[in-house]
Amino acid sequence: MADNVKDICNIFFDLEDKYKLNFLEIQGTYPWQLIRIFLYYHITGKKKLFGSAQQQSLSLFDKIKSFMPFIKNSILYNPFKGNEKKEILIFDHPRKTLFQKEYKDIYSYFLVDLLKGKCSFEVMESPYLNKHYAKHEDYIKYTDRIQLGSYAYKKRNKINYTEKEIAIISEIQKELENRFDLKLDLFTIITNHILNYKYDYKKYRELFEKRKPKMIFVVVAYENKAIVSAAKDLDIEVIELQHGTISDYHLGYSYPERTRTFNGEVKEIAYYPDKILTFGDYWINNEVSPIESENIIPIGFPYFEAQSKEFINKNNKTNKIIFISQGVIGKYMSEIAYEAAIKLKDYEIIYKLHPGEYMTWRENYDVLNKASELDNFKVIDNNNTPLYQMFSESEIQVGAFSTAIYEGLMFNCKTFILDLPGVEYLEDLIEKGYVCKVTTGDELVENLKTFKPTKYDKNFFFKNLDEESLNKLVKK
Repeated sequence: MADNVKDICNIFFDLEDKYKLNFLEIQGTYPWQLIRIFLYYHITGKKKLFGSAQQQSLSLFDKIKSFMPFIKNSILYNPFKGNEKKEILIFDHPRKTLFQKEYKDIYSYFLVDLLKGKCSFEVMESPYLNKHYAKHEDYIKYTDRIQLGSYAYKKRNKINYTEKEIAIISEIQKELENRFDLKLDLFTIITNHILNYKYDYKKYRELFEKRKPKMIFVVVAYENKAIVSAAKDLDIEVIELQHGTISDYHLGYSYPERTRTFNGEVKEIAYYPDKILTFGDYWINNEVSPIESENIIPIGFPYFEAQSKEFINKNNKTNKIIFISQGVIGKYMSEIAYEAAIKLKDYEIIYKLHPGEYMTWRENYDVLNKASELDNFKVIDNNNTPLYQMFSESEIQVGAFSTAIYEGLMFNCKTFILDLPGVEYLEDLIEKGYVCKVTTGDELVENLKTFKPTKYDKNFFFKNLDEESLNKLVKK
């Protein structure tokens, strides 16, 4: 029975090996590759391994209100407008962060700065919660037109599966339900993903044939498979920019060899980028990567480099603990933090909420309301104080599997990881002794003084921007 992330991933790998799912063709697509990451989150949700993200959702009124801007953006910032050719297209991250007094995508902004004046390019921006936050520039186009068209296409069309396709989907669904002990509607999941893919592929191919780029950069390639596929079919190089934690159990990236073997031969994963630019050397295990090591290029994380510069060499304050919350594990973590605060009266406890929790924590986390009444406990539900400043002022950090854990390590924070679903993402850190895994508040308290972390090379996680490698890549 699968009761943790590792078990679930291994079942995926087993079934991919048994049925050769990554090479299963249905309706002219590879549907397993399309649904793989969605299905993982769907199953972990049904198994209640993770809680809800706690993020404020859009109301019906908000959705209706945002429809007109979609129409306006589809007309004014239509990516198909004009006949200009562009050497490079950048598909950035929809979520923007206030940085250098502007809202920017922290994973790709440096690329824009590098390319200005050197070559022709465009940034393709998707809305975040139905809005665009970045300042509009001439080189920015919005993908609202494609998203609206995809929504309409899915409403108007259906798929008539062949008997053979129905049989194989039914067999896979039955096996999934047996292995995970739950009910699934695999037909609906596959149908929605195929319809999305078919429309998006057609429109992105049309866009690429018009713009004729030599290279495409994309953030979160596993959520943009139509972009990857259309570009690769036109022999356009696709390069992904790292945006978060990558591990052996992240199904957006991890494809052990047996999942890539077909008729005794290791084959390409069709909807996977050609190259990945990483924050440092640490992030991708060659044993589970479907691309060769020379195509995994550590170029740094310029946002971290810029934002941390002011705080990175400060001496950490003793007796201060920062908890790094995430919506999916926030309820459990808040209880551990409260328990620790009661027992550690000589420590200052900072509970840093994820931005998605800012608006809802008072309703969702009763224990944090109680904890806030303690003299040594403070909840941070805004961005007024930089996270890196908080790290530089903290002796200890406690978290689950957020990328912020790695950032805290850069500030010499003694690190404790809660033994929760998702802890598998940090297995390597635990095994090497860089961090300490704990299950309860008592265990955290017991290990605060006794745990001595193994020394580590900080540049292994986040190196300074390698402009030489980046320039070589772009010039080529």
